Amino acid sequence: MMLKTRNTVVVAVFATAALALSACAAEGEGTSSAGSEETAASMTEGTLRVAMGSPGEAQIAVWDEVAAAYEAANPGMTVEMNYVDDDLYQTIGLPNLLSGRDAPDVYFEWAGSRLRERNDGGYAADVSEYVNGGVLSGIWADSAFSSGEIDGKYLLVPHKADVTNVLWYNVDIFDEVGISPPTTWEEMLETCDALNAAGYTPMATGNKDLWAAGNWLGHLSSRVVGEDVYDSALAQRSSFGDPEWVEAFGYIKEMVDRDCVNDSANAIADNEGAQLFFQGEAAMHPIGSWLVSWAIDEAPDLNFDYVNLPSMPGAGNQDSVIGVLTGYVINEKSELKDQAAAFLAMANNEEFVGKFITAEAVPLALSAANAELDARTAALNSMLGDSASIVGPPDTDYDLEVADAFYRAVAAVLGGVSTPEEAAANLAAEVD
Repeated sequence: MMLKTRNTVVVAVFATAALALSACAAEGEGTSSAGSEETAASMTEGTLRVAMGSPGEAQIAVWDEVAAAYEAANPGMTVEMNYVDDDLYQTIGLPNLLSGRDAPDVYFEWAGSRLRERNDGGYAADVSEYVNGGVLSGIWADSAFSSGEIDGKYLLVPHKADVTNVLWYNVDIFDEVGISPPTTWEEMLETCDALNAAGYTPMATGNKDLWAAGNWLGHLSSRVVGEDVYDSALAQRSSFGDPEWVEAFGYIKEMVDRDCVNDSANAIADNEGAQLFFQGEAAMHPIGSWLVSWAIDEAPDLNFDYVNLPSMPGAGNQDSVIGVLTGYVINEKSELKDQAAAFLAMANNEEFVGKFITAEAVPLALSAANAELDARTAALNSMLGDSASIVGPPDTDYDLEVADAFYRAVAAVLGGVSTPEEAAANLAAEVD
C-alpha cells in the first residue's frame, strides 16, 4: 500500500486516501450522479475492453450491469469485460494484456509504484481534462485523485481504498474458549496457547503465492523496525542487513515456535487459508477488508469480527493501518479514451455506487457517504480514514522484485527454512 503518515513518511502515494474518505463524509450531501447523464453520447462503433483482477461474484454482477447500461446508452458500442485471476493479474496477467493485440482500454491498478510503471511504459492516459470540468467531475472529492497524480497528471480514476490486513477472529470460538481478541504481542502468543489447547488452529493463512503472509508480516515488521526503516529498506535506500530486520523476523519465528499458524501455510493458496477460517477449523485469519463480502457469500452463518494487528515491541506506530488505494486507468494507447472516461463515470454514478455497496465494495465516490454499510466495513473505513499512520504493502508501493524477495524471506522464516539471521542476510544480499 502506500502513504505518507501524518507523523512519519511511510510511502508517498496513499497520503490522500484518508482525506478522500473524510471528504466523502463531509461532502456527501449534494453529490452529483453525473455519470448516468453524462455518458458519452457518441455514435462511435467499437469494442471497449475493460480488464481487472476478479473482484468476486457480487461485484462482477455489478460490473456486468454497468457494461449493459453503457451499451444501452451508446448504440454501436460493445463492452468486453475481462475478469482475470487475482494473482495472475497482479504478476504477468496485466502486462501481457497491455502488450497484446486486444489491449484493454480501461484496466484496474493500484496507486504507487505499479502506476508509475504503467506511466513509464506509456500505458496511462492523463485524465485531468475529464476531471476538471469533464465527464469525471463532481463525482469525487478532489483529494481522491492526489494518490494517482504523477508529474501533475491525474492517471488513476479512484474506486476504493482498502485496509489490506487486519486480524479476523471467530467470535463464537473465542467465546467458547473464554478469551478476548489479542491487542498486544504477548496476548497474541497467549491466545495461540489457549486455542491450541482447545483443539483449534489459532491462525490460518494461505501463503502459496507469498503475498498473503507477506502483507500481514510486512505490517508486523513495520511496527518493529519503524515506518521510516521499513520504507527506506523496501525503497532500497537502506539495507535489510540492519539489525532491526533480524529482530522483526525473530517475532515471526516466535509465532511459529508457539504453533500460532497452520503448518500448511506456505503450501496452500489464500482462498484455501480462508476456507479453514470459514469452516471453523481456525479461529483467526489475517487478511484484508474484502473478507467481509467473501464470508457473507461463502460462510453466511459465520460470526466474525476483527481487531487491528496487535501492538508490537518496537519503533513503529503501534496504531498504524496497512492500506491501499485502487482505481482504473485509461490506456494511453486506446483510441476510445472519451468512451472509457464515460464508462468510468457511469460506473461511479449514484445508482452503481449503491450497487457496489450492496456487494460490500465501498467506492470513494461522494455519493457513498451516507450509505448503510455492514458494521465491520464501516468500522474498517473509519479506521483507515482516522489513522495517523498508513503503511504501504510491499507489492503495491515498491518495486515488485524487491517485494518478491522480501516475501520469500518472510516465507522462509514462516516455514522454518531459514533463521531470522539467515533470512535477513539472504534478503540483504539479494536486494543489494
